[in-house]
Amino acid sequence: MRTDSGSESVLRLTTNEPWRTHGAALNGREAEIQEMLEGSGVPAPRSLALDRQGERCEHPAHLMTLLPGQVDQLRTDTDSLGLLAQLLADIHAIEPTIPVRIYQSWAWEAKFVVPDWAVDRGLWEDAFALLRTAPPAYESCFIHRDFALRNVLWSGDRISGVVDWVETSIGPAWLDVAHCASNIAVRQGNVPADAFAIDYVARTGREPQPYFDVMDVVGFLPPPGRSPIWSDRAMLVRLEERLAAVLARCQ
Repeated sequence: MRTDSGSESVLRLTTNEPWRTHGAALNGREAEIQEMLEGSGVPAPRSLALDRQGERCEHPAHLMTLLPGQVDQLRTDTDSLGLLAQLLADIHAIEPTIPVRIYQSWAWEAKFVVPDWAVDRGLWEDAFALLRTAPPAYESCFIHRDFALRNVLWSGDRISGVVDWVETSIGPAWLDVAHCASNIAVRQGNVPADAFAIDYVARTGREPQPYFDVMDVVGFLPPPGRSPIWSDRAMLVRLEERLAAVLARCQ
C-alpha cells in the first residue's frame, strides 16, 4: 500500500482458516510486539494501525511499515548463516517489557500419525514416543517462534528485516534454532542446517536440546485429513532425513 505522502506499507489481512478464527489475537499480538521492539536494534516492521476484529477491513488486519530487502530461502553460505545466527541471538537477548504468552507446541497429539510418504515408519513412531514424554528443562527467553529464512529480508550482504511476529512467545531458545534449521534442512539438507545451529551455539554458549528439534520436525506433519505441507517429494524425504539426524542425538 502507498500513502498520500508516498511511503509504502504492508497490510496483513487474515482471511484463511484456521488463522481467520484467531485473527484478532494474532494481529493484536504482532502489533504489540512490534511496538515493543522499536529501538531494540532488531530490524522489525513498525506497527501503524490495527483493525483487530475486521470492523473496517472485513477481516482482522494489521498495517505496518514496509521494510527494504528480499527473502532468499537458499541463502546458506557461511557468512549469511553467521548473520542469521547472530540475529536470532539478538532476538533471544530481548527482555520483554509487556506480557508475552508461553510457547505452544505445534506437534499436537492428533498429528502423531505416520505419514503415508514415510520411508522409515519406525523413525516416526520413535519420535511420537519421545514427544509423549516431558520436555527437558530449559531457560525461558523471548522467542520469535516462526524464525526461518522465509521471514528474513536481505539487502545486499546484510539482514534488513525480520517479519511475521504473530507467534512470538516465551519459551526455549532451541525451539527457534530448531525451526530455522528444519526449514533449511528441507530445502538444502542437514549440512547447512547443522552449520547454522553450530554457529548459534558458538555465539550464545547455549547447549543444543534435540528434543525440541524432534518437536519441530513432527510439527510439520499436517492435522488429520489435511495434505502434507509440501507437495515436493524431495522436501518430504529431507524432512525425514532431518528427523533421523536429530532423533539420533536424543539417545
